Amino acid sequence: MGNPIVFGILAIIAIASALGMLLSRNAVHSALFLVLNFSTIAVLYLILNAPFIAMVQITVYAGAIMVLFLFVIMLLGAEQLRGVRGDWRGSERWQQLLAGVLTVTLLIVFAVVLFQGGGATGSGVTAVDTSPSALGLRLFEAYLLPFELTGVLLLAAMIGVVVLNKTKKRG
Repeated sequence: MGNPIVFGILAIIAIASALGMLLSRNAVHSALFLVLNFSTIAVLYLILNAPFIAMVQITVYAGAIMVLFLFVIMLLGAEQLRGVRGDWRGSERWQQLLAGVLTVTLLIVFAVVLFQGGGATGSGVTAVDTSPSALGLRLFEAYLLPFELTGVLLLAAMIGVVVLNKTKKRG
């Protein structure tokens, strides 16, 4: 499966880059932290012996999606985050409390799954074909409609950003 020490180091890098993305005040820096996170996840896929998924992670997420994110950031001119309130007394207090409750719930579920006894054993696990041809057949046979809807959604979002930006510049 891989060296647990390398896995731990990559996990720390992935968590640190995710925190850097969340805490950065510059949107371009946040996008670059996200690229680092995607790349680290791709290396984790390589360690788990899934080279095709690692390649897709790099080309689709770290490549195409991040180019789209950076294009939108530059198009909108939103490099610096402005007007972010840090008070706990605003109208968004319920959102912050809900986020806290959901975070604690997620951590409890993680702990239960991690420390649960009698997990999956080697005898009950079935082999899954992870070859690119099997993955492509599965993607385009069973998930064709969601795949196409995702493409249309991304196209509509990009057109919407361009239209909103042109309206903003005129007004």
